[in-house]
Amino acid sequence: MADDLDTDVEESDTDAATEAPEKERLDLQVEVSEAGPCRKHIRVTIPRATIDQVLDSVVVNFAEKAEVPGFRKGHAPDSLLRRRFRKELSQDVKQRLLLDSLEQIAEEQEIVPIDEPHLDVENIEIPEEGDFEFEFDVEVRPEFDLPDYSGLKIERPISEVNDQQVEAYLVRFLEQYGELEPVDEPARAGDHLTVKATFTHQGAVLKTIDELGIRVRPIVRFQDAELTGFDKLMVGAKVGDVLQTELTVSIQAGSLAIRGEKVQAAFEVLDVKRLRLPVLDEAFFNRINVDSEEDLRDRVKGTMDRQVTYQQRQAVREQVLAFITNSAKWELPEALLTKQSENALRREILEMQQAGFTSQEILARENELRQKSLSTTEQNLKQHFVLDRIAEKEGIKITDEEIDNEVYWMAMQRGENPRKTRARLQRSGMVENLEAQIRERMAVDVILKSAKFTDVPMTPLVEPNVEAVSRSICSTIDVAEEAVGDEEE
Repeated sequence: MADDLDTDVEESDTDAATEAPEKERLDLQVEVSEAGPCRKHIRVTIPRATIDQVLDSVVVNFAEKAEVPGFRKGHAPDSLLRRRFRKELSQDVKQRLLLDSLEQIAEEQEIVPIDEPHLDVENIEIPEEGDFEFEFDVEVRPEFDLPDYSGLKIERPISEVNDQQVEAYLVRFLEQYGELEPVDEPARAGDHLTVKATFTHQGAVLKTIDELGIRVRPIVRFQDAELTGFDKLMVGAKVGDVLQTELTVSIQAGSLAIRGEKVQAAFEVLDVKRLRLPVLDEAFFNRINVDSEEDLRDRVKGTMDRQVTYQQRQAVREQVLAFITNSAKWELPEALLTKQSENALRREILEMQQAGFTSQEILARENELRQKSLSTTEQNLKQHFVLDRIAEKEGIKITDEEIDNEVYWMAMQRGENPRKTRARLQRSGMVENLEAQIRERMAVDVILKSAKFTDVPMTPLVEPNVEAVSRSICSTIDVAEEAVGDEEE
């Protein structure tokens, strides 16, 4: 037993020796006040004694690497270092004080920021004498109480995936891998056109797109407008024909002066192409990582089942959010909404990729959301905060295996290697979004376990008769199709 005790002591001593020393806490005076919706104003005072203590520590570390003529490295006097490297030491002290104080404030004040603090670091200076004071604003998570979400009454949209739907979706899936062939005949429904598009408002040209690829479908959805009856306009058109129509700009378009206005559009047909679907042979199956046509159909069926689950989850989220906001209303600052609008959009695109929607279906949904981005951003952010709180309350954690599984499904949809998909997500900074999406989905699943459902018919989220175009008709800058296309990789 004595030997066992000695062994335990030795292991304990070894563990203690390898543990990093606990960081010494700063002596801070902190004043926190409300600065608006989801915003705190923080004023910090650091006493002179603390500043001097940090400076002494910085000088010791600096001395170990400083090279001063006439002295061996690490042997120059502190007084000389303080005079010669005054500016460098001051910057190091400021950086350390700011970083350590921000970290300590977040812990002690239980502040959960949702963005970087508004801190003008360049203009902050530590005085030669006296205390160091600085202040800043920071956006924080909204404060609200979660009501009892057990046993919620929820309408659940349902849809049985049948063989006819699988066949229709398989065609849309294969179209992503088809080849366009020029045809010397009038355009048919479903053909692909290259047009020169000109948009005018009250006689003034808003934008000219010299070459725009566009498919003949009933609805064309731009990022800031929607054109109905496009198929009726273009069927029968030949190269050289110019067809004219008008469309209405979205009331939430980026161009304030033209929101809700009628715009005239002229499309000059430059060429007509028809899509030839790929041959379902071994080479194609290898390309998209399936074993056979039967395997492909099974995976398409699995993808469609995931889409049904996705739409059910979206419906549940909306109802959960509506239930909670009825009893716990809070405002979100407009600046935060503007900044987060693109991120909220990327999150929904990512969810659709996980659910297996095609690139064209995702782009159609993206353009629909862009046309009402400000109103949907507030809804999406509130939804995120609510589900995040539920996930925290339920102790939900995400494993690497769960992330790998989502990456696999996304890779299958694009017909690429999962490693390539993961690398692309990492480059675009969307891995954290993916983890958050899984966490929120699991929070919804917790609610589903005790919910009381009433089944209702499901309305398709994405209509197959919509042609989405990754261009705007008003803005001089078009939003890049970051999360959807990227076929050049």
